[in-house]
This record gives sequence, structure tokens and C-alpha cells, in this order.
Amino acid sequence: MDWSPVLISMKTAGVSIFITFFLGVLAAWMVVRMQHGRRKLIFDGIFTLPLVLPPTVMGFFLLYMFGVRRPLGRFFLEYFQVKIVFSWQATVLAAVAMSFPLMYRSARGAFEQVDPDLAAAARTLGMGEWDIFCKIWMANAMPGVLGGGVLAFARGMGEFGATAMVAGNIAGRTRTLPMAVYSEVAAGNMEQAYCYVAVMAAISFVAVLLMNKTVLWAGRRWKE
Repeated sequence: MDWSPVLISMKTAGVSIFITFFLGVLAAWMVVRMQHGRRKLIFDGIFTLPLVLPPTVMGFFLLYMFGVRRPLGRFFLEYFQVKIVFSWQATVLAAVAMSFPLMYRSARGAFEQVDPDLAAAARTLGMGEWDIFCKIWMANAMPGVLGGGVLAFARGMGEFGATAMVAGNIAGRTRTLPMAVYSEVAAGNMEQAYCYVAVMAAISFVAVLLMNKTVLWAGRRWKE
């Protein structure tokens, strides 16, 4: 069994969740703090859009934006000597694009459950805004944020459509677990496909256990 798809998937999901976590929390915090209803709806729609678009459509957008003849693609190629499309970086890009809405929606829901009066009281006591964010907002929203992170990690591991469009299916470079399953089934190697499916199912099961553990921890914390 070729373990390179497993390693590529784990590496991709690990890097993507690091990026997605901070982008999702930042976007959720920005939207929650918005006062204007129409602007809030617009930004929420933009951040949620990848969740409702077919992955291949999202992959097409990424391919259009980061192609070597496009401004973003030329920028990375000229200044960083990095060709985004059909590279390992493209698998990360696809995973971030498709998992970001899960992180954003979970973080936003968690922030909206925090009583804003707690932050107002801390502000009247002289606490700085950064301390209020870390010790009030993040401390109370952390269970939901962590749950969103687990879901985003699992989504990054299982991404197929956008990855196929923007990264391709290059063995040893961009062939993730879902791509490997597709390739083996197409080639008629069902036993190899079963092995990849078993590994994928095991990783997903662990992700579900982590998410459930986070929910239980959150419940105990609120009861205390």
C-alpha cells in the first residue's frame, strides 16, 4: 500500500486547519461585531458561499484566480517562485476554501452565545480590548470554536472536487486520500481502494470522537 496519499492528506489538513482556524475566528469576530444589518448579511453570505457551492465550482474559481496567467498566480510565481495550481500548495488552498465556512459558522455561533454584558462589565473595570477578547469572548466561545476546528479538519481531509480542479491528481504530490480512492476504483484496484477507505473512515471516526468530547466538555463547563 502506498502511504503517500495518507501523508499528503494529513499534511494538507494540518496546514489548512492552522490557516482556517485563524481566518475563521477573525471573520466570525468581524461579522459578530458589525452593527449594520445589510452589510452583515452581505459578509455572512460571502463567507458562507463555499459551503453551498459545488466543490468543482469552487475549484474552478480557485483555478481562475490562481492560474499562472492570472494576477494572483503571476504574483506568487514572480515574487515567491511558487506555482500554485497543480502543486501541493493547491491542495492546501482547496482545503482552506472548502473548510473555512465550517470554521466560520461554528465560531460565529459560539461568539453569539456569549453575553455581551460580560465584555461591557470588564470594559468598565478597565480591562483592555485584547484581554476582553481572550478572557471573555474566546474563553466562553472556545468549546464551539474547537468543535468547528475539528469539523474543518475533517472537511479538509475529505476534500475532493476543488482539489481535483485546482491541484489535480499527481501521484506523490497532490494525490490525497479521496483522490487515491477515486484513482484505485477507476483502475479496478478495489482492494487498494478498500484500504484507503478504511484509513479515511478511521481518521474521520477519530475526528467525530474529538468533536463529541469537546461538546461534553462544554456541557460540563457550563454546568459548573
